[in-house]
Amino acid sequence: MGKKINWFRIGADISMLSFAENNIAVVECNGKTICVGKHNDQLFAFAYKCPHASGLLANGYIDAIGNIVCPMHRYKFSLTNGRSAEGYYLKTYPVETRDDGIYAGFEETGFSFW
Repeated sequence: MGKKINWFRIGADISMLSFAENNIAVVECNGKTICVGKHNDQLFAFAYKCPHASGLLANGYIDAIGNIVCPMHRYKFSLTNGRSAEGYYLKTYPVETRDDGIYAGFEETGFSFW
């Protein structure tokens, strides 16, 4: 049995997300700051800080093959699964576009420490 996903609305539509020139927006969702990236007409949600050295990923960029690149040490993380060649894992969140808005999904953990 998979983990339960709780969905939270992050915008009414894509125009409500404030994307910078690097195609990354910062949003507050469920009491947490996350990033939303746009690549090849798809939206991806991921952690605000790099798991390596806490660089702010909103200041990074998305490369041509769909990696978020940290501005501090240029570590690359897959937007689809969060993996990096250096062995680090970036937390990613599923995104759904529905008739009433754009939603990010968070696994229900039973803890509220994030």
